Amino acid sequence: MSDADAPPSAAAPPPKAGGTARRAARGPGRNPRRRAREFAVRGLYQWLIAGGSAKEVLAYLRELEGDEFERADRAHLDALVHGGIEEVAALDAALGGHVDRPTKQLSPVEHAVLLVGAYELTHCLDVPYRVVINEAVELAKSFGGTDGHKYVNGVLDKTAADLRPAEVAARRAGGGAGGKASDS
Repeated sequence: MSDADAPPSAAAPPPKAGGTARRAARGPGRNPRRRAREFAVRGLYQWLIAGGSAKEVLAYLRELEGDEFERADRAHLDALVHGGIEEVAALDAALGGHVDRPTKQLSPVEHAVLLVGAYELTHCLDVPYRVVINEAVELAKSFGGTDGHKYVNGVLDKTAADLRPAEVAARRAGGGAGGKASDS
């Protein structure tokens, strides 16, 4: 089979969390929604590198991960992957004012994490913005480069102020709830 005939997933296997982060991620504290975010980052990374459809990306992840895939919050995972792919232009535009270069020039891992965060900030209003940012930072620590989590934190903090101004203002004024929500 030539590269042109190979499924998009064959060209770029999704990243795996490394070392201690991977062991910690597989521990008992990992809930279905966190698993969904991890798979979404891996799927969006794959899509950024190799293209394909959301359906193909999800099928590849399901085949690759089996039981672990089935323990993810499937509705959230589907929304993140489909939304990240279908709304990439709008999500990149939301991030665009806060990144230091065009999003196509970002590391694909950090870009995938930022897409997940921007999607959640835009569409998952039940998840507090601080939880969205914290989860994205943890994903960047697990999958990204050495200081990628700092970049993700800064970009999503500024993006949250644009996308959820009332929630951010309330939090900064001391009126918002702090800490993690139960769905993290």
